[in-house]
Formats: sequence, structure tokens, C-alpha cells
Amino acid sequence: MGYWRVPGPVLPLLLLLRPPPSPACPAACRCSPGEVDCRERGLRQVPWSLSTNTSTLWLGYNFITVLGPRSFPPLPGLRRLSLPHNRLELIHGQALLGLGALQELDLSNNYLSVLTPEIFLPLTSLARLNLGSNRLGELEPVVLSALPQLQALLLQDNPWVCSCGILPLWRWLSHNREKVQEKSLLLCRVPEQLNKYPIMAFGDESFRQCQETSLSSEHYITFFIIGPFSFIASIFFCTFMGSVIVFYHNVRRESHCWRRPQVCRVH
Repeated sequence: MGYWRVPGPVLPLLLLLRPPPSPACPAACRCSPGEVDCRERGLRQVPWSLSTNTSTLWLGYNFITVLGPRSFPPLPGLRRLSLPHNRLELIHGQALLGLGALQELDLSNNYLSVLTPEIFLPLTSLARLNLGSNRLGELEPVVLSALPQLQALLLQDNPWVCSCGILPLWRWLSHNREKVQEKSLLLCRVPEQLNKYPIMAFGDESFRQCQETSLSSEHYITFFIIGPFSFIASIFFCTFMGSVIVFYHNVRRESHCWRRPQVCRVH
């Protein structure tokens, strides 16, 4: 039986023209062009076998507690990352490396209590950030300043501690009101007398005492250094002054005795 033989130079050309194989979809997820849906799959970490063409990644309603260094494979086209309703407690400073194109990040309904500026530094294109319903009591403005393209921020339903420590965040929020969404849901939790009081309802006069009495870390360091030395110096000074007074008293007594020796003999 005869067969058709492909000429040698033609075969490499056919292989080049053949469409590339479709990237594998993580076993626990559902995939469509540009989108990977891994919601409610009991995942404890981010799937690594993700296509570099992924533009939307859904990871909500899983059991991811920590995002360690480089938790994501290179995803240069990822625009939307959704991680709500996990048990996320910690995000490493290098967890989001390689996600520079990301425009929307949802971290709501997790257990986050501390965020550092390093976390968001790679996200130079991020426009929308949802941190609602976490355990944030304070948030340093420098964390938000790391996002130059930020347009929408959600911080509602966090246990905000409305003490002097929240003053920097209040200032940032006041200067960026157009970026803050759900403003009415930014409520104090502590102290008790301010429970459910809207943070955005504070005014400059509310923090006047904080501004008058607030001390920087340099002040506290100075106090810790100078305090002990001042105490020791005061002891030496008192000892010295006591010695001077005793010496003066003895000299005066001897002078008195030299003039009136009979009195000194009696005493």
C-alpha cells in the first residue's frame, strides 16, 4: 500500500504553523479563555499551573491562610485577582511579585490585621483595592501611597481603633475622599464610647490633643538615654552640694572656736 512522503524542508514548516497546545488548566479549577475560576475548591495555596495569558483569577471561598514569597507564577497579563472569604492572615512582602499589570485586587473578608508597604509595591497599575471586612485596627498611609494609580479603596467593616494612632490614616482619607468608597461604613470599634462612630465625621479639633502631645520615636529614645544620666547626675550633684555644706559648716565652726575657745570647750 503506497503512502505520501512529506519532503524534508516542508516538515519543519508544518510544525511551526501548527497552533500551540492549549495551556493546562489547574485540576481543581474551571478555565475559559483568559479566565481561571478556582472558587470554593478547598484550596490551601494558589495553583501554580496557570497560563501566562490569564487575565482574571478567582480564588474566593477557599482556605488560603498565607501568601508566601512569590505565591503566584509569572502572570504578566493578570488584571483582576479575587481572594475574598479565605482565611488569609499574612501576606509576605514579595508575595505579589510579577503582578505588575494587576488593576483590581479583592482581599475582603479575611483575617488581615497588619499590612506593610512592601506588599503593594509591585502593583504599580492597581486601581481598585478592597480591604473590607478584615481585622485592621490601624493602617499606615505609606501602605496606600505605594499605589500610584489607586482610584477606589474599600476599608469598611474593620475594627478601627480610634485613638491618636489613627490620625495619619484619617488625614490620608480626608485628602483622598474621592478614592474612598463606602465611607459611611468606616466605623470606630475602640474605644467603647466611640463604637460605631464614623471615622470620616472627625474634624481637626478631634485630634488637637494628639497633635499637642504626640511624641516621635526620636523623643522617646532621647528620654530613655537622657533620663538615667540625669538621675545619676542629680545624685552626684546632691552629694557634692552636701559635702560643700558640711565643709563650710566645719570651717565656720573651727573659725568660731579659734575666736572663742572657751565656748568650744564647753560644747
